[in-house]
Amino acid sequence: MARLLYHVVLAVSLLALAWPASCQRLPVLVPVTKDRATSLHTIPFHYGTNLVVDIAGPLVWSACQSDHLPAEFPCNSETCQLASIYPAPGCNATECDHDERKHRMCTVYPYNPVTGACAAGSLVHTRFVANTTNGKNPVEQVSVRAVSACATTKLLKSLPRGATGVAGLAGSGVALPAQVASAQKVAKKFLLCLSRGGVYGDGVAIFGGGPLHLTAQPETDYTQSLEYTPLFTKEGNPAYYVSVKSIALENTPVPVSTRTLDAGGVVLCTRVPYTFLRPDVYLPFADAFRTAMKAQKAQEVKVVAPFGLCYNTSTLANTRLGYLVPTVTLALEGGKKWTMTGVHSMVDVKRGTACLAFVQMKGVKAGDGKAPAVLIGGFQLENFVLQFDLEKKRLGFFKLPFFTNCGHFNFTRRSG
Repeated sequence: MARLLYHVVLAVSLLALAWPASCQRLPVLVPVTKDRATSLHTIPFHYGTNLVVDIAGPLVWSACQSDHLPAEFPCNSETCQLASIYPAPGCNATECDHDERKHRMCTVYPYNPVTGACAAGSLVHTRFVANTTNGKNPVEQVSVRAVSACATTKLLKSLPRGATGVAGLAGSGVALPAQVASAQKVAKKFLLCLSRGGVYGDGVAIFGGGPLHLTAQPETDYTQSLEYTPLFTKEGNPAYYVSVKSIALENTPVPVSTRTLDAGGVVLCTRVPYTFLRPDVYLPFADAFRTAMKAQKAQEVKVVAPFGLCYNTSTLANTRLGYLVPTVTLALEGGKKWTMTGVHSMVDVKRGTACLAFVQMKGVKAGDGKAPAVLIGGFQLENFVLQFDLEKKRLGFFKLPFFTNCGHFNFTRRSG
């Protein structure tokens, strides 16, 4: 009897030790597809719906669908208040702020990140249909109960063909990362690995933060190679900022002061296809780049809009890291460096012509601190592993080696 009791206790103890691991919630996975026409990225959200990825967006919104679950969110509800914290520029604040009848239904203003248009919409229940993941494959389908704004179809103008709305990934309480973290009990962080698209395949987003394995090195978890820098937001603005102390070309500092970069800040932005620089940052940057390229005897050619510097590709050496051009380095807070080689700084625009993928902002005056000093756009974010840790308020980043890319995730469901 004593021996039997011993084995029962041992079995129960082993089960207890295994229980947390077996019941641990896995992060949530979706593919990220690049639209070649607009250079925007989309994720599947619900059956037949695709939403544009906007890492500065505070809301999830889509064109009104007949299968939305009916919802009633009074003005004084917590959900309504969370959805109304970040009114888009030029859009109205929630009507609740001007209405004494706090039981009135919540009205919010979804925002098109391309056109800047907004329109009144109501909050509704919906479902985010995705898969859990072990970091190597999809594991099982999951349906995440979520809240989104229901908007007019007119708000879809200039979004990719087939897109039905926008998935806001900012740090707000009703953006997608917070909703998935709350519903699925995963970490309040998300990982983006954006692909160039087309033959390169789909990129990947993981809500819960990782791990991430790619087929070129299936045993390597790339989240273990991340370097970290503080991640900031500004009052009234849900966008993600990083602190850049200086910019260098091939280790030579560009004459732009830290104060200039701090005025307006440096923002990560999937709304724009390339990195945009305010005039007081772009002009010295472009001058320094042109000087370095002259030393390499690269032939400058007629520019192709929206770019300001273009070159004859026959005069550029090509390597595994892209065209052999001056390396761009952003010195970040904490002593970390974000380095971009030719594959991230030059883009082929037509046969025989490649252009500098750093563009001058239009309609913005030099030194205007109301505008960002730098918007780091989608092209420069591609093939970097980016982890947005909303709890520790930090950005993890790692440039993938030349022999792999973000399109190398295995979306085949794990058998067994």
